[in-house]
Amino acid sequence: MGKEELVLNNPLRALGLEEKAEGNGQSMGLVMSRAGLGKTAILVQIALDSMMRGNKVLHISIGESIDKAKSWYNDILSLITKGKNIENIHEVISEILHNRMIMTFKEASFNQAKLEERLDDMVKQSIYKPDCLIIDGYDFKETSRDALVGLRRFMKEQGLKMVWFSAVSHREDSRVSADGVPAPCHEIDDLFETVLTIKPDNQNIYLDIVKCASCAVKAGLTLALDPSTMLIMKA
Repeated sequence: MGKEELVLNNPLRALGLEEKAEGNGQSMGLVMSRAGLGKTAILVQIALDSMMRGNKVLHISIGESIDKAKSWYNDILSLITKGKNIENIHEVISEILHNRMIMTFKEASFNQAKLEERLDDMVKQSIYKPDCLIIDGYDFKETSRDALVGLRRFMKEQGLKMVWFSAVSHREDSRVSADGVPAPCHEIDDLFETVLTIKPDNQNIYLDIVKCASCAVKAGLTLALDPSTMLIMKA
């Protein structure tokens, strides 16, 4: 087993996101849940799926250290490869991680203009040109529709295939869009092609596919997550 087999056996294939990862289209995705339920784990699985296919991923971590972000990738890669007979495993993992760059911001210092400036500089100086952008910790309570529209425009200018965000929902806020997207993203949900929500149910955790224009599965489907690893469980 090598990298190709890892791609085929990746539990995230249940969503069928490879069509966007390998195509020329552009999309924005969103993973939502209450605090501490595993949004980062889902984002990292999405990032790894793209990286395994040879795409360059820029992971933006807001309010967390580089070491913390790296540990998520190391832990999930370890889970995905556990028990697999992979030839030259260290070389395979090194090749996958070569397709990732991590950039961190303190919560108080992050703003969209600064992100776009730093990314633009990296691309112009041929330091790193990502295909996929992961933004973990974006504050949707403090953003505006215009800001996200601007980000979509910037995404197109930079040739990004995918941008994925995490967003925190709150139990006490019952507002929801017509498509079922909870606050604080209920009034901007039309800007996202894909919205996934993580929901606990007693001892189980589920991933609800609220909307997904690029998925192989239909919106409304619920996938089970392994509570101990947060990996999507194969049917």
